[in-house]
Amino acid sequence: MKYPHLPSGLKQGLPFLISADWTAEQALAVFELLDDLRELIWEHYQLPLQELIREQRLPDPWVNNDDPPF
Repeated sequence: MKYPHLPSGLKQGLPFLISADWTAEQALAVFELLDDLRELIWEHYQLPLQELIREQRLPDPWVNNDDPPF
């Protein structure tokens, strides 16, 4: 079974299966839990996360983008 690309960049590990027959209420409860968890993590790590995100999005200063790729 092939797994989709994950934002974490993980390429191996244990698959995480979600039941296909949740009720809308169950799906909403999990969605809200994840949203709350995301908010708590952001509140605690906001500054280091912003710095890390900024670093990851900056272009590599050692790459010369003026040269053609061939």
